[in-house]
Amino acid sequence: MPFQTTVGSQVYRFADLKTLLAKASPARSGDYLAGLAAATYEERMAAKLALADVPLKAFLNEALIPYEQDEVTRLIIDRHDARAFAPISHLTVGDLRDWLLLDSSDSATLSAVAMGLTPEMVAAVSKLMRNQDLILVAKKCRVITRFRNTIGLPGHLSVRLQPNHPTDDVRGIAASLLDGLLYGSGDATVGINPASDSLPTLMRLWQMMDEVRQHFDIPMQSCVLTHVTTQIQAIEAGAPIDLVFQSIAGSEKTNASFGVSLAILKEAHEAAQSLKRGTIGDNLMYFETGQGSALSAGGHHGVDQQTCEARAYAVAREFRPLLVNTVVGFIGPEYLYDGKQIIRAGLEDHFCAKLLGLPMGCDVCYTNHAEADQDDMDSLLTLLGAAGISFIMGIPGADDIMLNYQSTSFHDALYLRSLLGLKRAPEFDAWLTRMAITEPCGALREIGRGHHLLKQLPFVSGAA
Repeated sequence: MPFQTTVGSQVYRFADLKTLLAKASPARSGDYLAGLAAATYEERMAAKLALADVPLKAFLNEALIPYEQDEVTRLIIDRHDARAFAPISHLTVGDLRDWLLLDSSDSATLSAVAMGLTPEMVAAVSKLMRNQDLILVAKKCRVITRFRNTIGLPGHLSVRLQPNHPTDDVRGIAASLLDGLLYGSGDATVGINPASDSLPTLMRLWQMMDEVRQHFDIPMQSCVLTHVTTQIQAIEAGAPIDLVFQSIAGSEKTNASFGVSLAILKEAHEAAQSLKRGTIGDNLMYFETGQGSALSAGGHHGVDQQTCEARAYAVAREFRPLLVNTVVGFIGPEYLYDGKQIIRAGLEDHFCAKLLGLPMGCDVCYTNHAEADQDDMDSLLTLLGAAGISFIMGIPGADDIMLNYQSTSFHDALYLRSLLGLKRAPEFDAWLTRMAITEPCGALREIGRGHHLLKQLPFVSGAA
């Protein structure tokens, strides 16, 4: 269905909904690379004006990627909850923006309509919103998940402790793990990006983390970020797997380039559920996403990268994950050119995911060849904290020595918690106090070499 609007004496026409969404999207290098972006600021504004008048029902009648060709589209349409959609079904995209910003559209109201919203609807409304709008609405969304601790409570911020090592050296990983724990990080998960795909090497990583957890009775969950099919094999081999990880995207073709499908993800989810390792909940999937992945895989079907990203959240939502993480600046400047684009993308991703009912975190990061620096990341980190981000990354010195990119450190988490008065997951916080790592108020204690965690860790077999 064509769309058009007039700006001054110029009439702008947009061939279909896919084109309109792309032209209305804030400027970013990936959409220019794909030839989808608005040619001028005026054309972008014209597209926003036309998009504001589009009824939400239009997104149920015009699939951006054909239903017959794409299992993600089928998932979005088949899982749409008409009853949840009913209270807002009469709105346009512009009306939805206004409705979201009402004081009466509170946390309970937004939760009630989440399953009635499609990724394309939330992507569309995000394109009409200023950064402050994205922050304000996301802050109102409450998404709480549980495995061995509770993530997403109001006034809380969790941290994924990321103790990577370029050779998967268990002692080096254990040292980073200890470092993070002593800074109060690790309540989201302890998640290792391995250098190797060797199952024996991966088994040692799972076993080491589980031995540390059991030895110190830590209410945490661990994860090794290897391919989901390898994790299925590891479960069959008896690995102590808590969370199942996989990178996902917003189209069947892109997911196929990752070597996954909805059927494979379902198999992994069921395998992990059968282990029954959660103590207070059974949310056990961990997904990572990022704007630009569909374009880089040639699986975007002419859809702009931010809308493709939002479609990935439909895949995540299907499996009730504990954690979802947009690795916002990791793909590089070909997709998000500079700090301004990275900041905007991070706020969009968090808003869209939370509105769809996902426990969203963000790897506040950039590659060394992007036009960005740590000041940009400080800005995004602070804005996401204000927006109620569920979790961030904790990496020694913010510099990942295995993946070679810049992220956030244990100290960044301390900054954000101190600035905004944010707490750790309650079960993890209580453990830190029991271990004399923090004071009852949550402040870090000064720890000397005689601290019992330092003294005992070398005798945990997997970390020795």
